[in-house]
Amino acid sequence: MIHPNATKAAAVGLAAALLLTACGRDATAPAGDASAAPIASGPATGTITLWAQGSEGEALPALLKEFESENPGVKVDVTAIPWDAALSKYQTAIAGGTTPDVAQMGTTWMGDFSDSFDATPQEIDASTFFPSSVKSTEVQGTSYGLPWYVDTRVVYYRSDLAEKAGITEAPETWDDFKTLAKALQEKAGAKFGIQLPTGVAGSFQDTLPFQWSNGAKLMNDDGTKWTLDTPEAAEALKFYSGFFTDGIASKAASTGTTAEASFVDGSAPMMISGPWHVGLLNKAGGEGFADKYKVAPMPKAKSSTSFVGGSNMVVFKKSKNRDASWKLLQWLSKPEIQLKWYQATGDLPSQESAWKDPSLSADSKLSVFGEQLKNTNNPPSVSTWTQVAAAADTEIEQIVKAGKDSGEALKSLQQTAESIGTGK
Repeated sequence: MIHPNATKAAAVGLAAALLLTACGRDATAPAGDASAAPIASGPATGTITLWAQGSEGEALPALLKEFESENPGVKVDVTAIPWDAALSKYQTAIAGGTTPDVAQMGTTWMGDFSDSFDATPQEIDASTFFPSSVKSTEVQGTSYGLPWYVDTRVVYYRSDLAEKAGITEAPETWDDFKTLAKALQEKAGAKFGIQLPTGVAGSFQDTLPFQWSNGAKLMNDDGTKWTLDTPEAAEALKFYSGFFTDGIASKAASTGTTAEASFVDGSAPMMISGPWHVGLLNKAGGEGFADKYKVAPMPKAKSSTSFVGGSNMVVFKKSKNRDASWKLLQWLSKPEIQLKWYQATGDLPSQESAWKDPSLSADSKLSVFGEQLKNTNNPPSVSTWTQVAAAADTEIEQIVKAGKDSGEALKSLQQTAESIGTGK
């Protein structure tokens, strides 16, 4: 089972709120750039400097001993960076020309730093990864780095309380989803049927699965124009806000461990979250609690589409050992290595074939994440997304707490986004 680090999850969320930029190109073919220099043949040699965040930075040295054993002439020096310091450290290193050879890069950071990354060499075939994880490496049609580990969002619900309310099947559609939340509240004794973000930093991102599942797009296909105020988006946000209007969800923002506590004590026994919450809930609930809840894919409107996150590995243009660095990324991408990394850290593999391993495929909860990863999406890869997302968070708060019409809120957001521009 996953044993994620709660501090890391919180820091990732904070960093994402500060820098919500991500990448997108609709392609599943090899992601390599034909203009990139090929990788030299032979084993990796020399010293590779690598920066990684939080618990990943702490766990990597043990894993990389195997890489060094396979390549006796190489040494990987890992520097662990706290998540809350990483953004400024990368900015400073890029400005000063003191970047490492390799770095762990959050998927939502790629667009802002891509000018400093080495393009993915053409001989690297990215078609074996989850397609949306490949998209997270791409900025304006060029791939930088490789997907390292992934996460996505699914529905968590107390199946024991659902059965008490007379529901034995996981929700599949929007109607099912709302019916379950109402039943948990009205028939199973929950104070609120579901926990949903109310307008805090990152709330707009949390609504994107509903928008995408309803067919909404944030930009036109060539990324030159914002398309935020579509009927599909307005309908999705109206559905979302209905949980608050109907009193099924609380308008008070959850903080700290409130989400886990409310889920465990049954006062708010349904939420949408990533894989880290499996470990957090099992710890909060104690022995036997894992049997009291289930996870399910995002509810379907036109599709069942969720948000894809995680981290990529990139090579900087100023790398002093470029070929060995790319060989390290190729090694970290091997399915068998990604499985070892999952077993050591709980980080989920970006290689689709790794999910055939029983440690993932036979797990009733983790296998759902594997299925959801086949249908995910990313925010657009433009440098102004940070500003637009912050404005969008404010509109979500107005919708949830002040009852603002979703269509009017999106019109306002569209105007703001157009004034901000696309950064191109």
